[in-house]
Amino acid sequence: MPGAQAFIVVDSKSGHVLQERESKQKRQIGSLTKVASAMVVLDWAERQSGDLGQLATIPPEAFVGANENVIGLQPGDTATLRDLLYASLVQSDNVAAYTLAHHVGQALQGIVPPAGDGPVATFVGQMNALAKTLRMERTRFVNPHGSDANVKPVPYSTAMDLARLTRYAMNKASFRFYVSQKERQISFNQGGARKEYILRNTNELLGTEGVEGVKTGRTARAGDCLILSAQRQAEIIKQSETSTTVIPRHLIVVLLGSPNRFEEGRQTLNLGWQLYEQWVAGGRMLDPKKAL
Repeated sequence: MPGAQAFIVVDSKSGHVLQERESKQKRQIGSLTKVASAMVVLDWAERQSGDLGQLATIPPEAFVGANENVIGLQPGDTATLRDLLYASLVQSDNVAAYTLAHHVGQALQGIVPPAGDGPVATFVGQMNALAKTLRMERTRFVNPHGSDANVKPVPYSTAMDLARLTRYAMNKASFRFYVSQKERQISFNQGGARKEYILRNTNELLGTEGVEGVKTGRTARAGDCLILSAQRQAEIIKQSETSTTVIPRHLIVVLLGSPNRFEEGRQTLNLGWQLYEQWVAGGRMLDPKKAL
């Protein structure tokens, strides 16, 4: 059994829970929050014809409580929403996540109900609205990046709620593409000069064990956290000479408060596939009490 303080393993297609511990326990989740903020941006782009190629300006407030600034962005720099999404999801940049929320929050003002003062509060309101839609009943987002130091009220979620969010996110081809990138070159404008930066994915398991995404997270409160999505070759069932059924095989693993998230992620995936095969052999029985 994993050593994480809370975890869950789910069949992505059906939502069947294969294994869990403390999956409904409220915990801090660090940068796993950025899955929700990315989905608000992508849903806005889809529904409001928002252009991800448009430039956003880095606001000074983006640096408040942002901790590290690995890319070296400065207030007044500009970057496309697309490159800010890469920075947020691939290398977990807090300044990028805040800038997305600030820019898209401005676009959402007047379209959605106000949720506090300013564009970022409006954006976070949409993160919580998405959580409600997905039945993430034990989740509260308070900022777009998941920083929880000196933050009141404190944000929280659960392993189960994050599995629900991940199922939703990984159904979007655009999101899947972002989180599948091991490296990505982005550019931004600083003081009239174009700067380039090569992002490196913080998910060490990406590309191994069938892992195709998703996200890492870490704060002092949350500990080390990890969401994985992994696939194996689809199962093909021949029902007659002319009819076959293709069943995708995808697992989602969420680890919260893990002592060794990547090794544990690998082990939990292996356990998950064993449990998956047992479940399939037993006829794929769906228990409403054991589903997302």
